[in-house]
Amino acid sequence: MVKQAKNTICLWYDGNAEEAARFYAETFPDSSVDAVHRAPGDFPSGKKGDVLTVEFTVMGVPCLGLNGGPAFKHSEAFSFQVATVDQAETDCYWNAIVGNGGQESACGWCKDKWGVSWQITPIALTKAVTNSDPAVARRAFDAMMQMTKIDIAAIETACRG
Repeated sequence: MVKQAKNTICLWYDGNAEEAARFYAETFPDSSVDAVHRAPGDFPSGKKGDVLTVEFTVMGVPCLGLNGGPAFKHSEAFSFQVATVDQAETDCYWNAIVGNGGQESACGWCKDKWGVSWQITPIALTKAVTNSDPAVARRAFDAMMQMTKIDIAAIETACRG
């Protein structure tokens, strides 16, 4: 028996938890669909035998997808933040999410087609906006505020002034 995680993120879906979990497993490293559980009886948003919950892992983080129905929607109050090492990795994840029915937002944020928010955040950006020189940090921050997907070269240019 696999030891259950002490703390798991539970994400509410409107009937498509398995589809979302499979997309995450195909898109991100150290991700998997670990178990699919079917309802033992009818429930408010489904019938006996429908997928009720999906245990999955996103980049090493244990999650549970609950097919709870249309009552609750995802919001930016919760997001996955993905630290990327370079522009190619940033572009890869951004394009996967947005290109699969998602939508762009500001400052490196986007939403997948199920409404879950993602921050695709280059490590270079994090270092730049936390730079010990307040002027450098401010220039990087101001540059970021003008972006949708983060452009590392533009952040580095802003840092140099």
